[in-house]
Amino acid sequence: MSAVHVVGGIDLEVVHRGAGRPVLLLHGAQNVDPRAPFLEMLGRHAEIIAPSHPGFGRSARPADFETVYDLVHFYLEFLETLPHETVTLIGLSFGGWLAAELAVKCRHRLDGLVLVDAFGIKVSDRETPDILDVFNTSPQEVQRRSWHDPATWAPDLDALSDDELVVRARNWEALCLYGWNPYMYNPQLKRWLGRITVPTLVVWGASDGIVKPSYGRAYSSLIPGSRFELIERAGHHPEIEQARAFADTVVKFLDR
Repeated sequence: MSAVHVVGGIDLEVVHRGAGRPVLLLHGAQNVDPRAPFLEMLGRHAEIIAPSHPGFGRSARPADFETVYDLVHFYLEFLETLPHETVTLIGLSFGGWLAAELAVKCRHRLDGLVLVDAFGIKVSDRETPDILDVFNTSPQEVQRRSWHDPATWAPDLDALSDDELVVRARNWEALCLYGWNPYMYNPQLKRWLGRITVPTLVVWGASDGIVKPSYGRAYSSLIPGSRFELIERAGHHPEIEQARAFADTVVKFLDR
């Protein structure tokens, strides 16, 4: 289901799916579940390369890896190891922040960018939070605001194995380490989004209560020529809640 790659001396867990044009998929707060239906759907049209960020899943994290800056430079190195001249980059949530940073810095290695309910910029004034503080909000409220239909889609933690619970805890700890201060954004990124020159699609769950669609529209407006698309009946994870609609939207973009 997943393989270990060594990149920059770091053991990296990587899920591979499908064949065709290469797509690098950067996950959000949780690493990608190899069983996720959207992976299979996208894999019918492309080669999906989905690493677990250092510190997430079963990927190692060096002791001095502490910032998004470290992750961005790590993925610049990861891109150099791929046998493809260019890839399409998809970033989910926290991974959308990483994807936007990479697209600013590394335009020559990308042929397309898809940001999905992405973090990374400050849109409102200093006193108005753009992104729900998931570390200081009750788990029940985080769950309620993450999903259009939490009763159907929110994970049942009691049903997870000990190993799966350990991975979730590790993911949470790594997210906190990388995204805590400032909370889930880079004050400089907004200024440089205009450097993104590759075709860009910004996708948002219409019911996202972690980071609202208005934030997504603002994000899209800062990237030249980008297109914004809402996915109905989906919260912060449209790739999970509306896998078919999500896959169709992304494949249409890939086939543009």
